Amino acid sequence: MKKLLIAALCLISLTMTAQPSGKEVLASMELANKYFMEKYSDVGAESYVRKKHRPSHIWTRSVYYEGLMALHQICPKSEYYQYAYDWAEFHKWGLHRGNTTRNADNQCAGQIYIDLYNMCPEPHKIKDIKICMDMLVNTPQNGDWTWIDAIQMAMPIFAQLGTLTGDTRYYEKAYDMYMCTRNEIGGGLWNAKDGLWWRDADFCPPYTEPNGEDCYWARGNGWVLIALARYMERTPENEAHRKQYLADFKAMCKALLPLQREDGYWNVSLHDPNHFGGKETSGTALFTAGFAWGIRMGILPAKEYMPAVLKGWQALTEAVHPDTGFLGYVQGTGKEPKDGQPVAYDHEPDFEDYALGCFLIAGSEVYKIVAK
Repeated sequence: MKKLLIAALCLISLTMTAQPSGKEVLASMELANKYFMEKYSDVGAESYVRKKHRPSHIWTRSVYYEGLMALHQICPKSEYYQYAYDWAEFHKWGLHRGNTTRNADNQCAGQIYIDLYNMCPEPHKIKDIKICMDMLVNTPQNGDWTWIDAIQMAMPIFAQLGTLTGDTRYYEKAYDMYMCTRNEIGGGLWNAKDGLWWRDADFCPPYTEPNGEDCYWARGNGWVLIALARYMERTPENEAHRKQYLADFKAMCKALLPLQREDGYWNVSLHDPNHFGGKETSGTALFTAGFAWGIRMGILPAKEYMPAVLKGWQALTEAVHPDTGFLGYVQGTGKEPKDGQPVAYDHEPDFEDYALGCFLIAGSEVYKIVAK
């Protein structure tokens, strides 16, 4: 009987991904981040992509700094804080295209400004982002988030400001804008039947993938999943609309779990694995982060979701070049599976900052589980 038990335990161990230590998770995060900080040592330098200069506080770089702040939370090294602070100072704590922009991509930097403000409160740090979000609160339009990526870029800011000021109007405006995207834009970008989101109105039916399925883009859905997590973590449990967000978060996780590949990745096209199929890190990082957060918060059952987190994290760490820290298998910018191709271990995408941000967010969530 004892031999049978040992054999069974051995069989189980062979089918499970080993759990890394907190030290191992942190080492992968620091290696990848070191590569980036050394390569982009000038925080104000513009990116030269597609023959255009792009300022360093657009959404791609802002998402990186979201990840850096997540790394700093679990490993509070002064150089991480200084790198973020210098970046904010260079941009005078302002937003791309000014504080009257309604575009969520331009508002994303505000998430980091508020994080830095919370460490050392000085009014000038959040002046522009507060002016911008107050404009949204005080105007009737709710349809600015016409693409689902926008939910991640801007929705957590409403949570931050609502919690910071105690003004629940921020929560109400976030809900109104979220529900407009969910139920109205393009007839509603949320498909409750599949538990997933169309990226924007261009992909609502009758648009289909080559295999006839709906087009559900991995990274787009990842943006929504992590936005819901970041929003809920930054708002009190009695926030009026938490039940809605929690239901959508759980529905997404339920839909995403069986779509994970055996190698730990998710395909860029969630329902058509043959349409630019292969490994991809940005969407995988966001799903891994969302699952890990759900486990940590007691929202998702660890028995069911922890194997997916471990497989996802192992896949992500294997995408980090051990000699340099470069993160491979990143789909470049775009809005659907065919964009930003090719995706390969050695291929450098048009922007490499946002994917590293996603990786660091995922690592921080995995760390918070395994370091216990």
